[in-house]
Amino acid sequence: MRNMPGTMHDASDIADWLETPRGRYVINWEQPHVDAQVADVFGYNALQLGLPQVKFLAHSRIPMRQIVGESGPVDVRCSLCELPFASASIDLVVMPHVLESHDDPHQILREVERILIPDGQVVITGFNPVSLWGLRRFIRRNRQGFPDNGNFISVLRLRDWLNLLSFEVDRGNFGCYVPPFQHEHWLRRFHFMESAGDRWWSFAGGVYLLRAVKRVRGMHLVLSDWRQQHALRQTFTTVTQQTLDKELNKLP
Repeated sequence: MRNMPGTMHDASDIADWLETPRGRYVINWEQPHVDAQVADVFGYNALQLGLPQVKFLAHSRIPMRQIVGESGPVDVRCSLCELPFASASIDLVVMPHVLESHDDPHQILREVERILIPDGQVVITGFNPVSLWGLRRFIRRNRQGFPDNGNFISVLRLRDWLNLLSFEVDRGNFGCYVPPFQHEHWLRRFHFMESAGDRWWSFAGGVYLLRAVKRVRGMHLVLSDWRQQHALRQTFTTVTQQTLDKELNKLP
């Protein structure tokens, strides 16, 4: 199946990558970390955008859970740049490797901000360009297939994007410190780097997870001058009438 406009990866490429040792290594790290983040989020509606082969909402307590994507085994098929959901109607959105797989990640974030309720939460996973995985992609001449032909987004840049949309990042994790070997034997042999990396160079994990909350600043209603005067007259009239009533009650 061909991709919709804006998609950088073919669905079959992602499905094939998930069956590789590297793909299983990444998902085996991400799945329990995403599970822990979504388990304590309550509400009525939750969405997973992309990567439908992995059920990242399996441990969510939200009753209505849907997978949204542009292809594959999804519940709602649509462009992720134009989500068919009402504004302020979704409590939780999970985005596994979505932003780096599209030509317009800003528009996807804007759509997520639009559909989330105030204090709604978004969980994002992505590949870290400041890592051995990012270095491998940088030095490769042939960037074919997922994830090498994607646009890796750094955590600092993603935080800036989220801040501009009034999101507050409240927690995050790095993981997958083992070099991106193709064979499972070498991934297992270098597994000791997982704990060492988390302790000594935590910022250099191959993938990251961020959870952010949509904050809505308080609004102040500004009235026109004539409305302000009318409101003041109503206030003064009410106070004057109350004062007059009290004074009348004092009369014999």
